Amino acid sequence: MEQILFYILAAVAVIATIFAITEKHAVHAIAYLVTSFFALAVVFYLLGAPLVAVFEVIIYAGAIMVLFLFVIMMLDLGHPEKAVRPGMGDWWPALVLGAVVAGAVIALAASSEVPSPGGAPVIGVREFGRALFQKYGIAVEIISMQLLFALVGALYLGRRR
Repeated sequence: MEQILFYILAAVAVIATIFAITEKHAVHAIAYLVTSFFALAVVFYLLGAPLVAVFEVIIYAGAIMVLFLFVIMMLDLGHPEKAVRPGMGDWWPALVLGAVVAGAVIALAASSEVPSPGGAPVIGVREFGRALFQKYGIAVEIISMQLLFALVGALYLGRRR
């Protein structure tokens, strides 16, 4: 059961990511990317990494997507009052992918078995935090600075002249 869910969610993540890359409308691309992130979070949970799954939902599907939406709204990429409302044919990929992810989550919740991490050692949150900030502290700081530079660049691009 877990292996079938894994392959289904992996396919959903790949398809949603391809749709996110090829979509011309920026807000639709973000919706596909959020679908991909949620599918990836369930894949991480199936692999026995619930902490990484929670990080995927909170950090990527939450914070990063809000940042993307903020930048899109700031850059004013289009005028919604002039846009044509999407027809039912435009919604089917998102509905199908969302239904597959929701069905996989329901099937996982209905099964009484908790996925085992296999042969990987299980570490707690405290050990994870220590390893992250002691061994990779400089990398975490560099990434945070890159995010700050991206935010400053977005503000510079979005300011009115």
